Amino acid sequence: MVITGRLLLLALLGVVPVIVYPGSTAILLWLLLLAAGVAVDLALAASPRKVGIRRDLPGSVRLGEQCASTLLVRNDSSRMLRSTLREAWQPSAGAVDPEQQLSVPAGETRRMDITLVPERRGILGVTAVTIRSSGPLGLAARQVTVPAPGSLRVLPPFHSKRHLPSKLRRLRELDGRAAVQIRGGGTEFDSLRDYVRGDDVRSIDWRATARKRDTVVRTWRPERDRRVVIVLDTSRTSAARIGDEPRLDTGIEAALLLAVLAQRGGDKVDFLAFDRRRRARVDSAAKGNLINALVTTMAPLEAELIEADWSRIPSQIRSISAHRSLVVLLTSLDSGSVEEGLLPVLSSLTAQHVVVIASVRDPHLEEMRSQRATASDAFRAAAAERALLDREAVTAHLRLLGAEVVDESPGDLPPKLADAYIRLKAAGRL
Repeated sequence: MVITGRLLLLALLGVVPVIVYPGSTAILLWLLLLAAGVAVDLALAASPRKVGIRRDLPGSVRLGEQCASTLLVRNDSSRMLRSTLREAWQPSAGAVDPEQQLSVPAGETRRMDITLVPERRGILGVTAVTIRSSGPLGLAARQVTVPAPGSLRVLPPFHSKRHLPSKLRRLRELDGRAAVQIRGGGTEFDSLRDYVRGDDVRSIDWRATARKRDTVVRTWRPERDRRVVIVLDTSRTSAARIGDEPRLDTGIEAALLLAVLAQRGGDKVDFLAFDRRRRARVDSAAKGNLINALVTTMAPLEAELIEADWSRIPSQIRSISAHRSLVVLLTSLDSGSVEEGLLPVLSSLTAQHVVVIASVRDPHLEEMRSQRATASDAFRAAAAERALLDREAVTAHLRLLGAEVVDESPGDLPPKLADAYIRLKAAGRL
């Protein structure tokens, strides 16, 4: 049972008869009157246990977009249901109106919509709905919490999609130049043409020659279906917030843009989320839309507060591709974690693959380095300078071992990583 503010107000109004007719008799009569009113109100209230709840939720929504959680409330009792319903969404779901009043006649069904504006990527869940059924007098209510489970998958927003048209345009220009300038080299069949003096006799297509009764040779072009393996670090370093979002979310944005660009460029794309074990995987051989598979797989990823085991990365990549591939490692360039974990295994990776290491740089360090007005600012500037020097040293060491390094601020990392991919493709390194 739940009492309402109306009952408290009536109890306060009981001061008047007590003043007019002082004594315990007036107080007792007033309390009995209130108790009788509560009893009648509860007796006339519809039973909340005879209320049926059915939930309707969209399967997924992008972070920042609006959706609705719909409840269909069915009154199976014989009385009018005057109710207040509240959904138990977690705060990050951004429920705008989780508590609403709803009146449902006996034997009928009414609809209740709760607006959700998710503030965090991942799987959001709700388990129950609390129903408070009030009587016609509004003095008391019967309350019960009924199970009504539901889940909502909040997908990455993919803000970096705005860079895709310009990158695709550059990629098409590159493919056009490659078709004109590089045709004749490579191992992928391109076309047939007549033999001219100086052609390699090993390129003669004898079947086509027999059909045409003239010597015909095959032309070749560089392979376009290379494999791109994107490895996203989900260890403790990915939990750090750079700007307005965790490093992990920035890595997801960069991975999405690169994956879509590489697929449109004719390459096979594999995705792997890893720290000490594999957290997620998207296979290039899987059927269906790549972007849908990626955002669905990436949505529940969370940073794990453990160190990454980089010694297992080479075997993980070998299980994906035994041939030369572009391996993109989205991780942190913090000196401690890189020197102890990544550097010892990087030589084995660069010996077989083209390796690109992409990391988010904190722009706040540049601001701290330039502010030296007070003694505290000077100490902070020195710390920022030390951190940036360590970062530059790590970057130089990684490049010395044969890796490409993309170290940019959160907003610039996705397009700069895409530029690095296009640059490697233009140089013929893929």
